Amino acid sequence: MKVVASPDVEPFVRAHGGRLFVWTDAHRCCGGAVTFLLTSAVPKEDRAFARVDTDGFELWFDAGRLPPPEELHLEIKGRRRPHVAAYWEGCVFVA
Repeated sequence: MKVVASPDVEPFVRAHGGRLFVWTDAHRCCGGAVTFLLTSAVPKEDRAFARVDTDGFELWFDAGRLPPPEELHLEIKGRRRPHVAAYWEGCVFVA
């Protein structure tokens, strides 16, 4: 999996402990299933994270039941409450 991170991600993650955990969060909707990616500086319980090679910080990823994406995009979002947003192949959700 290739990680495509904006330049501000590395200093943000390092300032918040140096580790970033990314995992899938599946939801059922009237039109079918939709899966989003969530991020945190601490691991979510009951998830099987695998280390992903990145420069400057530790990245841990759990795709759940899905095969991992070819590209995982990371960027900082939010002005009042900045956080790392993750995108599967550049998309907000996986259908």
